[in-house]
Amino acid sequence: MGDYHVHLHRHGPYDGVGPPPGQYPIGHIEAYVETAMAKGVDEIGFTEHFYRCVESKSILGSWWRADPRKDLRDYAKAYVRSERVLSLDRYVQAVVDAKDRGLPVLLGLEVDFFPETVETVAEFLDPYPFDFLVASTHWLGAWGVDLSNHMFEFDRRGPVRSYEDYFRTETELAASGLFDVLAHVDVIKKHGLRLDHEPSDLYEELAVAAGRGATAVEVSTAGLYHPVREMYPAEPLLQRFFNHRVPITLASDAHVPEHTARDRDKAVDLARSVGYTERIQFRKRVGEMVPLD
Repeated sequence: MGDYHVHLHRHGPYDGVGPPPGQYPIGHIEAYVETAMAKGVDEIGFTEHFYRCVESKSILGSWWRADPRKDLRDYAKAYVRSERVLSLDRYVQAVVDAKDRGLPVLLGLEVDFFPETVETVAEFLDPYPFDFLVASTHWLGAWGVDLSNHMFEFDRRGPVRSYEDYFRTETELAASGLFDVLAHVDVIKKHGLRLDHEPSDLYEELAVAAGRGATAVEVSTAGLYHPVREMYPAEPLLQRFFNHRVPITLASDAHVPEHTARDRDKAVDLARSVGYTERIQFRKRVGEMVPLD
């Protein structure tokens, strides 16, 4: 059993808890492994955010600049500047070194999807020894869809357009076939902002795209700890992924050791409830189906 979405640093200003951003002292990765093994998880896939790495600046560019809303542009610019404090090369080396020490860890990366730069990003990342890449939609222009300070944009656009804009982008990501796993696939609901009906057509289009793009989807327990109080994806959406034979991984989206593999039994139960009996595991970006537990 694996946890395929784990971060080594928290977001926000450093508060003295854990190592400073970009530092990977001996014992830090071990703490994640110890927590995971105590919960019956035998491998961890680390997935640091690419946009947080200084190497991403020239690749991703200033994606917020074209947005017509100045309030969103200004916040996005300041937010990214404060978050871009890691080094991709140091992160990769830290996980590779942990592998060399015999730890059951995998090298992954969480990549934000921007249609205008996705090909360049994929080409830039190709030489690195990643085991898998998870991809996510956090930004629609300068709107950070999961940022609490940007919740007002959901009301400004309206629920229907917000969902349509998000799922249109997520569907394009799934169809690209450039990444291995879709992360927190319906994160648009994170703050409890929902439609008054199930967006069945949006769900179906996304599941079809993932199936055709040979892209897996994670079953993530992270949503249980946000206002939505629901896993990603919602059960009706996960059912559609199963119907289109989209493989799954299990994920916690932990940012501290003690959150690794939390509630994995609930993720397994949700997956089984819609029909899954297997999950996909990765080595050097090659997937293999294995029993779910």
